[in-house]
Amino acid sequence: MTGLLTTLDLRGTDTSDPHALRSVLPRPKAAEEPPIEQVRAVIERVRVGGDEALRAMTKEFDGVDIDAIRVDPDDVAGAVERIDPALRTALETAHRNIAAYHRAQLHDPARYERDGLVVRELRRPVDRAGLYVPSALAPLLSTALMTAVPAKVAGVHETVLCTAPGPDGKVDDGILAAAAIAGVDEVHRVAGPAAIAALAYGTESILAVDVIVGPGSARVAQAKREVASSGLVGVPSSFAGPSEVVVVADRDAVVEDVAIDIVLQAEHGPDGLAWLICWDEDVRAAVDEAVGRIVATSPRREHIEATLADAGYAVVVDGPAAAIDVANVIAPEHLELQTADSEDLLVRVKHAGAVFCGPWAPASVGDYVAGPNHVLPTYGSARFAGALRVDDFCKHIHVVSLDEAALRGLAPHVQAMAAAEGLAAHADSVRQRVER
Repeated sequence: MTGLLTTLDLRGTDTSDPHALRSVLPRPKAAEEPPIEQVRAVIERVRVGGDEALRAMTKEFDGVDIDAIRVDPDDVAGAVERIDPALRTALETAHRNIAAYHRAQLHDPARYERDGLVVRELRRPVDRAGLYVPSALAPLLSTALMTAVPAKVAGVHETVLCTAPGPDGKVDDGILAAAAIAGVDEVHRVAGPAAIAALAYGTESILAVDVIVGPGSARVAQAKREVASSGLVGVPSSFAGPSEVVVVADRDAVVEDVAIDIVLQAEHGPDGLAWLICWDEDVRAAVDEAVGRIVATSPRREHIEATLADAGYAVVVDGPAAAIDVANVIAPEHLELQTADSEDLLVRVKHAGAVFCGPWAPASVGDYVAGPNHVLPTYGSARFAGALRVDDFCKHIHVVSLDEAALRGLAPHVQAMAAAEGLAAHADSVRQRVER
């Protein structure tokens, strides 16, 4: 089976102008037509109906009748013993690596002092964080770690995880075990935009949170944007939607490795993207043929073909520089540089969620155990946002103090600017102090 990747021949195209290039590069349909009205309807049902609406929509969308929305804490804790020992070891290894990397993001508070003016910074975690873990198409137990660990490192007191129940009404044991290992405080078996609405507005069973993180479908990502617009909950600026990968490959790349790395992100399901960029027609043809062979025998063939039909491309360009020009315009979630000069190409990368350099660094290592977060920007939001990090669970509060001499020295400048803005009380607040 061949031809799953649609060829886009950009040879002879000037790729140096990102604005012009953006107009010729296709994007997933969901990026152009976000499901706004559908999502808003679900959010309103939960806002008005609370737990009753959550149960009704779990039946409607997941085909499962549930009674208690929260998973019993004893069931969560017991999952660590119920899972395969090899998986437990893998989860514990991943937890250590993720925690170590995110602890490295902690830093001393900023402090600025000059002529009696002192400005300090206080880092304060949010009180309660909502963690969304997709599980309808695959139980993403790794996401439980990737969302909970940085929250705990930040010092968040309460972490609340939402994920879909399986056909038996239970949450996957792997997700529960990961939640237990990461110290998650509550697990609830609701999913989709309804779960995002519950975390934002609160229901009888789920108290509202201060920030919501985690990847998801296009509908889940749009739901986070909608609730963020209410001003009641914080959402990181990236659009953490369906999975994306761009693999840049040259003649030195191992064809089977390039192909499997394209497939591994596509198996998450539709609405993402999976692209090859190369400057050699033989490489394009060989990778496309290999992708076809891999997909033909994949247990997730349906999901992969759905992604590739909508956004599976093999782009042929004039050379390495043009390849990175294209990648920068796409601003993909995962960017793999499977080239002999990957470090040289890395210098040109401006927009990507995460970059994997060289033949021994598949994106799957980043998805699970490398340490950096796999909750990454999609749909081009890597142009202005990055991976989930500790600071996404924190506020930074500045504290200002002055002695009398400092205020006297700065007062004329405050008065001049306040006068220009027509704000008399601002000027008087310093004038009356220095004249007293």
